[in-house]
Amino acid sequence: MVNEKPEFWEKSFIEKQEMWGFEPSRSAVLTKDFFVVKSVKNMLIPGIGYGRNAQIFIDHGIAVTGIEISQTAIEMARKHYGNTMTIFHGSVTDMPFDNCYYDGIFCYALIHLLDSTQRQKLIRDCFHQLSKNGYMVFTAISKEAHTYGKGKFVSQDRYEVFDGVSLFFYERESIHAEFDQAGLFEITEINENYPFFLIKCRKGNHHTGI
Repeated sequence: MVNEKPEFWEKSFIEKQEMWGFEPSRSAVLTKDFFVVKSVKNMLIPGIGYGRNAQIFIDHGIAVTGIEISQTAIEMARKHYGNTMTIFHGSVTDMPFDNCYYDGIFCYALIHLLDSTQRQKLIRDCFHQLSKNGYMVFTAISKEAHTYGKGKFVSQDRYEVFDGVSLFFYERESIHAEFDQAGLFEITEINENYPFFLIKCRKGNHHTGI
């Protein structure tokens, strides 16, 4: 995960260590099933954390590359998973970190931590690193979440909810506004610890989008 304050995440991982456990998220399980069906061979996970959502893909023969802002989280991933994945240290707002094209991109619970300009750049950067006929899957918090409208108002549908972390709460209209030019083809609702949207995009052969 990322936001404007990298030290927030560094401190969180130092204090809370494996704060989400080691079970992959429901979204990761569904995305793994989808990527296996689509014969994805290599993938990028921006905001990989300590890797809990990565191992399930590796177990199914998909090579994983990650980006993570917290050095502590990267060290935790190395401790638990060895060198099974490549992880770049840095913010997703500084993408790209390599010149590779990926069959799949999975971006879990990250995009809603960014402001409008950063969200647009993340979508564009991910789309550019997709191979032809590649797929990218984002999960984003929904306005159905009980935290929507709570905390300090930042901008439309964006609130500072805790510890200086601001969240942008999505609805279908804002998903279309941000993802239509990136090959959006499916929006589904899923409950994790919060109500999320699972957003699927595909880069076609002759895509003329972003």
